[in-house]
Amino acid sequence: MKIIKNEKLIKRNNKLGLSSTIAGFVSLGACAYFLFQPIQNAESLTTARLTIWLATLFLGFIFSQIGMYMGNRWGRSPRPDELLDASLKGLPGDFSIYHFVAPAHHFLVGPAGVWVLLPYRQRGIVTYTKNRWRIGSGGFMQAYMSIFGQEGIGRPDLEAEHEIYSLQKILAKNLSEGEIPNVQAVLVFTHDLVEIQANDAPRPALKPKQLKDFMRQRAKERPITPTQLAAVKAALPE
Repeated sequence: MKIIKNEKLIKRNNKLGLSSTIAGFVSLGACAYFLFQPIQNAESLTTARLTIWLATLFLGFIFSQIGMYMGNRWGRSPRPDELLDASLKGLPGDFSIYHFVAPAHHFLVGPAGVWVLLPYRQRGIVTYTKNRWRIGSGGFMQAYMSIFGQEGIGRPDLEAEHEIYSLQKILAKNLSEGEIPNVQAVLVFTHDLVEIQANDAPRPALKPKQLKDFMRQRAKERPITPTQLAAVKAALPE
């Protein structure tokens, strides 16, 4: 399997995430300083000092959230792209996986067709009910992490549609109508402590260890011709 990834973008966003995290700690430290000053000297509590305290609290929260968001995607090891590469290791050379070279962050092109890969690192029980993805039933710690340390699952259905559309748009610019294959999406839940209960979901939801066999099975269905596959790869960045 060939791996194509934008290393420059990964390094830049990793630095941005680290800088945001440091800025968050500095802001929260300043917030603590302005909070404890009035405790030692009540006369020091002024409107200006209260305004500064609120501003540093707000900035600390914003920078911390940005740092967490960027760190989960660009700084945490292994990163989502590394986990996907490892889970698909061993696929034949006619498969290519792309990371951060298009608006669709991760996608696989090969005899199985064109697949957008949507990695999620949340822990807990993943379900699909009443047309919505949910994650929960993890007890107190799950609720705590969802507020302070773990992002919500959001709307994977909308995210998949957006990334499929963005990738189809790129292919449409470079291919004739008959060469454009059907683009599909698969959700990949990478956390060790995740359980998936979504058999009725409109899109497959898998663990990393299931992904390679899934793609091999799809390749047997021959959803894309060799001519289409060559045209798609020629239209994408090397």
